[in-house]
Amino acid sequence: MLQRLKTLAARLRQALSRASQRGLEAAPGTARSLRRALPPLLLLTAVTAAGYALVTHPPVQAVPAGQAAVRTNAFSGGTSEFRAGSFVRVPGLHEVRLFPLRDQSWRPAAIAKAEGPAPLQSVEGLSLGLDLTLRWGLDTSRLAELSRKLPDDIEADVIAPAVQAVVYQQIARHTVREIFSSQRAEIAAALEAELRARLAADGIQLKGVQIGAIDLPPDYRRGMDRLLADSLASERMRYTLEIADKKVKETELQAAADKVRRETAAEAAGREQVIAAKAQEEAMKHVLPFKQKQIEQRALEAQADSAARIRQAEGAAQARRIEIAAESEARQKLADAEAYRVAQIGKAHAGQMAAEGALLTKHPLLVQKAMADKLSDKVQVIIAPPGSGGFIGNALLAGVSPQPKVAQTTDTEQE
Repeated sequence: MLQRLKTLAARLRQALSRASQRGLEAAPGTARSLRRALPPLLLLTAVTAAGYALVTHPPVQAVPAGQAAVRTNAFSGGTSEFRAGSFVRVPGLHEVRLFPLRDQSWRPAAIAKAEGPAPLQSVEGLSLGLDLTLRWGLDTSRLAELSRKLPDDIEADVIAPAVQAVVYQQIARHTVREIFSSQRAEIAAALEAELRARLAADGIQLKGVQIGAIDLPPDYRRGMDRLLADSLASERMRYTLEIADKKVKETELQAAADKVRRETAAEAAGREQVIAAKAQEEAMKHVLPFKQKQIEQRALEAQADSAARIRQAEGAAQARRIEIAAESEARQKLADAEAYRVAQIGKAHAGQMAAEGALLTKHPLLVQKAMADKLSDKVQVIIAPPGSGGFIGNALLAGVSPQPKVAQTTDTEQE
């Protein structure tokens, strides 16, 4: 629509320029026709301009979600508040300001770093940065008043100066250690209380203040790291000593428990021994008569065994005597038989030798035969000198020639 109106206005301007140029050259009749056509053209131009103004500056304005609009009449000064939907806004007559209904968060970047454009100063004079977050909102019951009072940039023109005035003053009262660790919650509470009272006068409700990371100077941070390491070492040593002390106490308790356990075990063992002794004593009352009977029984058994052994020994001795007598008689008979045998053999040998002597006397060559028979298993050939005419064994007997003996008759042979 806007583009069409712009095109139409451009065509009208071109037509008017062409008409003016031609008017100088046209005839008087043509000038009269142009004067008759000029009023409609002017009316059309006015309507087009009005349409273009309505399109570029619409009289109806919508309120975004989460915001409130305050319309102020430029002539009367009256205000109207709109929370949702749309409202009529006449350009040149009405002024409109939008205010947020939701909570807003703001973080000052100038004080966030120790080496930033506006660092904070501690009581020691050290520069530090503070990551501060403010959550704020407007008093919705005073929007009409705030639309005339507050500047357009609320955070930069109202909140930032108040924060700088309060934060610098509060931080300058504390040391770096208190800000960093020990009193962080107290400092945040003090900042929130003072800022809430200061901003409430301007219709700004402070919902909360949060302190985040604290940026320390590099030298101080290194010193803090060393101090923290020493503190951790001290804490570790303290815990180590406590653990050692607890171990000593544990050892003592274990020793005491072992002592009590051993004493209890000893008492129980003693009671067991006493009970066992009493039981043994009661048992011995029944065992002793039984043992006495066993001793008497063993004595009787020993006497019976002794008598049996004596009788057995007597029988064995008597049997041995009989055996010795029988053996003596048998040996005597054997000796007599052997003597008789020897006598008979001697007589037989004597008779045989007498017969052999008589035979050798009659036949001397039997000696050589006998000698040859004896030597036959040892000597296979006997060489005798020829023509000796004597005994063949003279050479073997060192040349001793046997002398002929006269046969004599002994008494034995005569017998």
